[in-house]
Amino acid sequence: MKRDSRLSGVLHVLLHMAEHSKPQTSETLARAMNTNPVVIRRTMAGLRERGFVRSEKGHGGGWSIACDLDQATLRDIYDALGRPEILAMGNRTEAPGCLVEQAVNAALGEAFEAAEAMLLRRFGEVTLAQLSADFHVRLSARGGEVTVETTHET
Repeated sequence: MKRDSRLSGVLHVLLHMAEHSKPQTSETLARAMNTNPVVIRRTMAGLRERGFVRSEKGHGGGWSIACDLDQATLRDIYDALGRPEILAMGNRTEAPGCLVEQAVNAALGEAFEAAEAMLLRRFGEVTLAQLSADFHVRLSARGGEVTVETTHET
């Protein structure tokens, strides 16, 4: 099963945007994410509806942060993405009348729900400002400046 990395990708883009005082074009953000500008525009449109970003048209336009990084949590962004599936594992459902399957699914279901609740709680504790601060510590240790090229060095 393919992993859903949208949350990670959106957080990545938002932190890049937070580093710039001027709006960033979809093309620039797409280069940072190694994706197509259409994907960026589609994703950003959803975030704009929830008030996390804003867009400006015309020369010098693009996307910029519209929220307070100290207030926006990973949970907020996760919710804005439509709450994608968190866990790749799930219950077998081929024989719903089977008592063994029911017992297994009940036990696994409880564990899955507890794990998801714990993860969502943690998402609510981490702000974009905390992610940005961690980035700056890492950047300072590298001795670099903020550009798409330097933040993507290996």
